[in-house]
Amino acid sequence: MDDGVSPLVEMIGISKSYGGVRACRNIDLTVRAGEVHALLGENGAGKSTLMRVLSGDVTDHDGEVRIAGAPVRFAAPVDAQRAGIAMIHQELDLVPGLSVADNIFLGRELRTRLGAVDGRRMNSITRDLLERCGIDLDPRRPVGELRTGEQQLVTIAKALSLDATVLIMDEPTSALSSVEVEQMFTVISELRRAGVGIVYISHRMDEIGRIADRATVLRNGAVVAGFDARELTAEKAAEAMVGRPVQAMFRTRTVEPGEEILRVTDLALRPRRERPGRREPNGISVTVRRGEIVGVGGLLGSGRTEFLETLFGAGTRGGVHGTIEFRGKPVRPRSPRHALGLGIAFVPEDRRVAGLAIDHSVLANTVLSIVDRIAAAGVVPRARETGAVRRIVDELKVKLGSITDAVGTLSGGNQQKVVFGRMLLTEPVLLLLDEPTRGVDVGAKAEIYALLGRAAEQGIGVLLASSELAELVGVCDRVVVLSGGRAVHELDTRHAGEADLLAASMGEGSTALAVDAGGEA
Repeated sequence: MDDGVSPLVEMIGISKSYGGVRACRNIDLTVRAGEVHALLGENGAGKSTLMRVLSGDVTDHDGEVRIAGAPVRFAAPVDAQRAGIAMIHQELDLVPGLSVADNIFLGRELRTRLGAVDGRRMNSITRDLLERCGIDLDPRRPVGELRTGEQQLVTIAKALSLDATVLIMDEPTSALSSVEVEQMFTVISELRRAGVGIVYISHRMDEIGRIADRATVLRNGAVVAGFDARELTAEKAAEAMVGRPVQAMFRTRTVEPGEEILRVTDLALRPRRERPGRREPNGISVTVRRGEIVGVGGLLGSGRTEFLETLFGAGTRGGVHGTIEFRGKPVRPRSPRHALGLGIAFVPEDRRVAGLAIDHSVLANTVLSIVDRIAAAGVVPRARETGAVRRIVDELKVKLGSITDAVGTLSGGNQQKVVFGRMLLTEPVLLLLDEPTRGVDVGAKAEIYALLGRAAEQGIGVLLASSELAELVGVCDRVVVLSGGRAVHELDTRHAGEADLLAASMGEGSTALAVDAGGEA
């Protein structure tokens, strides 16, 4: 599409290498006023590096960037912001201990005539920005008390405060509920009418078709295809991204579940201190057998994460009621270490905060959970350590240069595989997964689903919490639906579809097989 309108941004021949790895190879990209330009590709395809060049975070690159026709060379992100470019990162860059308003104005605080921080004016402007995003939050509230979805909307409000003419959105809906997604799309429509150009990175093809005008696909650091986004299908995009036709991603169920390994009955937690934004278990019953994948569904705020954290001994402190039987014996996990000792492993939702030490090596991150097991007289033999890591890295097909590389240099999908690998090295009986494919591409999703299939074949029981309906229906044998911290439905995915699961999550009638959670059909 060439309408004769001069682009807001032109990126010409952008190339960037990290050591021997070519992250970007002679990439051209344009962004026009009032358009949404989707940028697609597997994790590691070069999307993030290209946008870090545009946002001023990467400065030592080849090629040229032009803003409104004029060549620019950013020395730092602040230069890009002054040029009207703002970026909303996939991994939230908020300070939990500061208020919403303090986060939005961090580093550019408003001042009174006497030089003091003008908190009143910052709170007032923040309240207006939040209203534009369709959310009702107290600007004085600490960000650490907000749900992940609310924090994502705060980052959008922060970008709006910069009066950007170009907005980069990296997986902005990965942690949002369907209602919050609609709110964000409304904000995007307003920005388009105001002439803002938007680069939209997402793995959700239904979103691309709804809001994007054009789509560019990257693979191995180079542009491989361009599409009119309104004519782009998920099949075409996936084939361009991975370089081959993508077959059905979901596993074929060939495992007959074995003995029961987990029975949770009426689990409830009464916290010692209320934590805003959390929904603690308040009556959850579920069973898991060997080789069975059981889903945990429900809308944002239904208590999925809190339920898994409680089972892993990592949740809010307080009185636990009901029973947890693991391998036929009553248990009450006191801490993650205790849970791992029992044979329960956990892959958390936010891998960068709760799952990984980003600045440390792949090696150090992977062996973290088995140091006690492989140590001899308090010393960890290097040969056993590297052998275990190389075996699991090869098995999971983690793309990296060396196991000594910092895990933060890997793509999101490969970081997630490292977390998986660390947990699988503990040889778990039960694997707890919270949003295991959040923010990873279609190729990495397929590999993770295959990994879960292999875990089931090995007799591992899996409890998988996810906000993606297709994932729950396609991967799980059964799905327990939560609402308000309670288990309200159980659906057999042999007879239930996405519509049935959504209806159950919203408290509506379902045509699917539904039983009382923990009971029989």
